[in-house]
Amino acid sequence: MRVLTKQLLTLSMASAFAADCVLAADSAYLTPRTEFGAPDLQGTWSIATQTNLERAERFGGKLVLTTDEAQRIESAVQAGFEASNRPSDPDREAPDASNVGGYNTFWMDPGQRLAVVNGEIRTSIIFDPADGKLPYSEQGRKNFEAAMIQRASYDGPEVRPLGERCVVGFGSTGGPPKLPVLYNNNTQIIQTENYVVLLAEMNHDARVIRLNAEHAEPAMNYWMGDSVGHYEGDTLVVVTTNFHFQQNLRSSLDHRFYGSPAMVVTERFTRTDDDTIVYQFTVDDPENYTQTWSGELPMTATEERVYEYACHEGNYALPGILAGARRAEAEGESYAPTYSN
Repeated sequence: MRVLTKQLLTLSMASAFAADCVLAADSAYLTPRTEFGAPDLQGTWSIATQTNLERAERFGGKLVLTTDEAQRIESAVQAGFEASNRPSDPDREAPDASNVGGYNTFWMDPGQRLAVVNGEIRTSIIFDPADGKLPYSEQGRKNFEAAMIQRASYDGPEVRPLGERCVVGFGSTGGPPKLPVLYNNNTQIIQTENYVVLLAEMNHDARVIRLNAEHAEPAMNYWMGDSVGHYEGDTLVVVTTNFHFQQNLRSSLDHRFYGSPAMVVTERFTRTDDDTIVYQFTVDDPENYTQTWSGELPMTATEERVYEYACHEGNYALPGILAGARRAEAEGESYAPTYSN
């Protein structure tokens, strides 16, 4: 395990070099310190953003947008949400049976803006590879598609997404890497001399990071992985591996990826002003990708409270979620889940 720890530290050093090339924090900003001398990252931060994990084809490969380009996109998204929040017409026709809808946009939190990092308005969270795409290997793509097909199965509660079962939050809100979800995008950071806790509002997932420690030996496969951290100057560096095998697929809206239990995620949290932490991560997973891939997005200070997450989907709705498949079986019908990108 000491060999693994050295490998993880080597990866974090490589990530640090990449971060130095990408992140240009305001040199005039003096990072506040905790009473025990660590960079103070405490508070409540939002990772909500309109920027997706992968870059959409409509951006023509561009990583950075102009202010005018961004305003057009942001305004269109906001207008769509405002329109959908208008009172419903009581005389409207019944919805199509294949799409009865779900949450209205009152509950959704796409953020007000595209992600801004180092003054640049980003078209994707991923910046490496340069095309903003996940560098799946052939086998990795097959693994991802098979997992998406299983996600569309209703054979029993064990195959339903972890968020429906209230095990961990939807997508990858608790991380690592931390990615936006449909709602509850706030994270509270608490620091002590020996630990850092990242409390995600979604499903109140608390990831406990042990500082200046080693990964569990023998390896323990935790929900959200086994996280070990240390400080490099004004930056908190966290290396996580040994993920639970049921957490291979992270899927929420347009933030989807597949990772093996052995993948290594190196995160960097750097406070660049009173209201911003630049969050950077690198994923190393040779089982599924042809190279490492990296992303970054801002964590923005918020005065909003972190409210209780009452997971009604698992407590009350799971029988209803499965009822359609049971009805189809009773009527002699069958279905075959499929996935198309």
